[in-house]
Amino acid sequence: MSRTIAIIGLGYVGLPLAAAFLEKQYSVIGIDLDQDKIRSLKRGQSYIADVADEVIENAVQQGRLCISNDFSNIKSAECIIICVPTPLTKEHVPDLSFLIDAAKSLKDHLQPGQLVTLESSTYPGTTREVLLPLLEQSGLTTGKNLFIGFSPERVDPGNEEFPLTGIPKIVSGVTENCANRTEQLYQTVFSKVIKVSSTDTAEMTKLLENTFRFVNISFINEFAVLCDKLNINVWEVVEAASSKPFGYTAFYPGPGIGGHCIPVDPHYLQWKTQQIGGSSSFIELSSRINESMPAYVLSKVKEALGHDELKGHRILVLGVTFKKNVADIRGSSSIELIRLLVREGAKVLYYDPYIKELDIEGVALQSTRASESEFRLADCVIIATDHRELPLVEVLEHSRLVFDTRNATAGLAGKAKVIVLGGGRIDKA
Repeated sequence: MSRTIAIIGLGYVGLPLAAAFLEKQYSVIGIDLDQDKIRSLKRGQSYIADVADEVIENAVQQGRLCISNDFSNIKSAECIIICVPTPLTKEHVPDLSFLIDAAKSLKDHLQPGQLVTLESSTYPGTTREVLLPLLEQSGLTTGKNLFIGFSPERVDPGNEEFPLTGIPKIVSGVTENCANRTEQLYQTVFSKVIKVSSTDTAEMTKLLENTFRFVNISFINEFAVLCDKLNINVWEVVEAASSKPFGYTAFYPGPGIGGHCIPVDPHYLQWKTQQIGGSSSFIELSSRINESMPAYVLSKVKEALGHDELKGHRILVLGVTFKKNVADIRGSSSIELIRLLVREGAKVLYYDPYIKELDIEGVALQSTRASESEFRLADCVIIATDHRELPLVEVLEHSRLVFDTRNATAGLAGKAKVIVLGGGRIDKA
């Protein structure tokens, strides 16, 4: 008889996790409030590229994947894994409303002996201070007949080199019994499990990982701006520095950091730090640099075109997702760049094989064709996200001016004038 788990929240974290447990012959109860997701999964259709339709379809047909919005279904699960969003407010304050709502919905249906683990990224103390008190309203006692753990998600959408179950899994619990139960569960699915001393430690581990990337990507973006001013190619500098076999990790510039985790998690840490009277200069500075990058790209496009304003200019943006080869626009710097272009009065078009339509401040945009005619008509083509599907050879052959924010055109030749972010000074078109 297969073991059963429940997963609350079937997005970019929850659905791949469900697929991983299904692969190990678990039965999965999926809970989500989004009716479109529920209908899609019941039809056997995945809405996330990293999870194949066949995985969902087979599990549904076999009765091993049950999808609904009814929290009472969790009663038969040995473990409930919470994978709900943990966004920030406009004031950069943690918004735990999804987590709180999920915990409140769970507490009335919890059964003695169940394990509840949280995977959503959050600030240190959340599991103990927020989740535990809500779950104990069930009348159960943590460490005795209720077990609570935290295991930060480490999903990297679109990364084919590191599949989910091959990434070491950090686990923890609010008591030793809780930690042991959490470790035992995840050991059945993940190739390597690392148990740490507390849920606070595990929560802080995730924040370190993403703050490290946030600070270093922001730094290399600032470095790219410096290289432009010094007429030095930052991409050549990074490649040369990468030859050092120790003491150096390569990061690459771009139009800004996007996604749900890397631009968000550092602010969770910053908020928590402020609650105890501290601050982080690195996070504050990195945030300013990151937020400035779309405007910097805009200024360089103006410089390349030789105009102080872009009103009436036809600009084609290639790629609008926050990273290549994924259908996710959360926090995308490409979207912010398009917003700035629209405000400038430019005639903006975009092409993205993953995103068919956008709404930018009330302006409806639809993905255009990546065609010779569109490239010829554009005053400037901006490579904002370097999807594998971009026809770069055609772009270089038929465009007049290309501004490449990702160095995607390196090693390619064509008739277009190519300006690369961090590539040095610009000669006006």
